[in-house]
Amino acid sequence: MKVAYVFATSNASTFKLASMILPQLEAGNHGADVVGMMFFDDNIFCLREGDPIGERLANVAQEKGILLMVCDACALRRNLAEGPPESCGTGAVMAKGLVKGVLAGCFPQLYEALSGNPPDHIISL
Repeated sequence: MKVAYVFATSNASTFKLASMILPQLEAGNHGADVVGMMFFDDNIFCLREGDPIGERLANVAQEKGILLMVCDACALRRNLAEGPPESCGTGAVMAKGLVKGVLAGCFPQLYEALSGNPPDHIISL
């Protein structure tokens, strides 16, 4: 079974990801193939360069081919992306100051990025 996670609620990345999902992915016993993760609001802060959670996740994502994407508008508001606000959702916003491999985008970019390896389930946390 393939899953994608959407981190949308407060502390989803610092609690659910950091203390449950990430350790399981690192140990190889998560139980599902994770194909993507989308981060909204303050959940994107765990993906800043140098953040221990983000650095560990970037390594796992690279090894396992997991898409890591941040909401482009959320990233712009937090100075973690570059581009004009009116370009949100177009694919023109570029992530900055985030761990290796993280993309910025909105739902059109998320769907396109996952189209080659679509999840069976999308789980919002």
